[in-house]
Parts: sequence; C-alpha cells; structure tokens
Amino acid sequence: MHELTHIGLDVHKDTIAVAVLRSSTTTCDERVIPNTPEAVRKLLARYPDPSALRTCYEAGPTGYDTHRLVTSLGIACDVIAPSLIPKRSGVRVKTDRADARNLARLHRAGELVAVRVPTPAEEAVRDLVRAREEIKADRRIARQRIRSFLLRYGKRYPKPTDRWSFRFEVWMRALRFEEPLSQATFEHLLGAYFVRDSQLAAIDRQIEELALLDPLAEPVARLRAFRGIDTLSAVTIASETCDFRRFGTAASYMAFTGLVPSEHSSGASTRHGGITKTGNQHIRRVLVEAAWAYRYAPAVRGQLKKRLEGQPPEVAAYSWAAQCRLSGTYRKLAAKKGANKAVVAVTRELSGFVWGAMTGNMGT
Repeated sequence: MHELTHIGLDVHKDTIAVAVLRSSTTTCDERVIPNTPEAVRKLLARYPDPSALRTCYEAGPTGYDTHRLVTSLGIACDVIAPSLIPKRSGVRVKTDRADARNLARLHRAGELVAVRVPTPAEEAVRDLVRAREEIKADRRIARQRIRSFLLRYGKRYPKPTDRWSFRFEVWMRALRFEEPLSQATFEHLLGAYFVRDSQLAAIDRQIEELALLDPLAEPVARLRAFRGIDTLSAVTIASETCDFRRFGTAASYMAFTGLVPSEHSSGASTRHGGITKTGNQHIRRVLVEAAWAYRYAPAVRGQLKKRLEGQPPEVAAYSWAAQCRLSGTYRKLAAKKGANKAVVAVTRELSGFVWGAMTGNMGT
C-alpha cells in the first residue's frame, strides 16, 4: 500500500498557501505559490506518483476550478465544507499558512467533511437559478425605491389597495412631476425597475425551457407531483441537491436543508431549540414556500392534477400520502403552536417525502 502524502491548499484569488504533510512526519513543508494553472501543475509535478497524493481545500469564492484542475492530473482532491472544520478555541493566530497546515493535518486524520462538487453543467443551472433570486431581490428593492419616491411627493394610487400590479404600473407610467429633475429621477427609478423585470422574465422563460430537457426533465416532473412545488421550485431543489442518493436517509437530507432542530445536551439536561438553518438555504426557502400549501385539506385538482398526468401510479399515490400526512400535521400543530411553527414542521417532513420520491424510497 502506498504511503500517502496529504496536501492542504488555502486558495485565494492571487495566491495559494500550500502545506505538504508526508506520511512519516508531523511537520509540514510550507510555501506560497501563485494561483495559476501553471504553478499548480509545477507543484504537483514534484510528486511522481499521483495515486499517493491526497489534496484538499476549503469551498469558497474561488469555486471549483482548482478541484477540476487537480483531478484532471489524476490526483484526488476534496473540497471541504468550511462550517464543519474543527476549530480550537484557544488558537488566536490565523494565517494562510496556518490554515493550509490545519487542512493537511485534519485531512490525514479523517476529520474533514467534503462537499459534492457539481459538474460544470450542474453548476451552470444552479448559477442561473441563483442569479434569478438575486435579480428578483434587486427588483424588489427597485419597487421599494419607487414607492418611497412617490410617497415623498404625495403621489398615491387611487385604488383601495396599493399592491404592485399591472394597473399600478400603467398609473405610475402616466405620472408627471413639475420639477424637471424630479421627473428625471423618477424615470431613472422606473428604468432600473423595468430592466430587472425584463431580466427576470427572460430567466423564467429559460428555466421553463431547461425543465423540459434532460437531465432535468425527469426529476423536475417527479418533484412537481407534490402539492406546492411547481417548475421553478423543482428546478431549484434538483439543481441544488444534484444527487439525492448521496443522502443515505431522509434524516440526513433534512439535515442538509437545515430543517432539523438544534440541540444542546449536557449530563441529564437536554434542550432542543429552533431549526439549525445550517444547510442549503435555497432549498429550505422553496420548501417552506411549498409547505404553506398543506394548510388546506388534501385535494387533487387544477394545476396539480395536470402535473400528475403521466406520472407512475406509485408517485401519484406517494404525493397523495404526503398531502394527507402533511395537512394533518399542520392542523394538529397550528392549533397548539401557531401557524409558523407548524409550517416549519411540515417543511421538515416535506423534505423527507421529497428525498423518498427522488431515491425510490416511497414506502407508505
């Protein structure tokens, strides 16, 4: 069996701190190299046997380029979840070299948790969905600025409700201000809003098209069988999870979404708190939105009925079982603990049903 050499990489925009920990030592060889493909290849070329190398670095803003470069050289590389790296409370010195050294040592000890690296195609879909979320947030901010501007100038929508709508936009476009600079400011605010609105519409159309193509078509169709989950939510769940089978149990998928209760136990004392929120926030958000649909009595009609057409009978039965259970969970908990806590509990169970449907574990 080969003696393994572990290499910790602290990757930054311009530099990479490197710590090399050989099998027979406890001291690392350290250096700093430029963050370029040539420098990384030169570093790893020092070791003639790629199968004896194990490299790792923290997931971060530099993405997965380093992983793809290293693995293309036939060398194993793990991308580490930063939030799960063990930390010593007494250490008050943090440097790039120290971080690389810590990665190498913990990696050799087996104390690090690696994230799943998406393929370039999976990453592209995920980035598109996340860009949509950011553009939607920008549009919301643009709306708030317009409302604030109109409020300062005493412009009030004449209808009983001032919710944003097509009629509100028509009324808003017809507004005129006496001061030329005020009119110019208003037009700039309108322009910022309509740019974001058109971008959002374009991305929505693109996501709808992607949902009909492989490899998203089958998982999206199956996810849409659940009440409250339509195309956008299904694409978000599928693109953020990528491979559902990497989670061995429904509980592990619930933990990935951050929907399990936090716990602080010591001795005979056991305390449970709110959900951890340490998992994937994008999946958690769309599942919470979907969970509100289960406050109503179970039913299959309208869009849900259309979405179930063409699905295997076991999927339709599983969707119905989810409705019955989750609707009952909501009614029972809402009466005792309120709607918000009930929806969180329903969301956690819904994530388990989603895992079951996507892995074929649909025992009801």
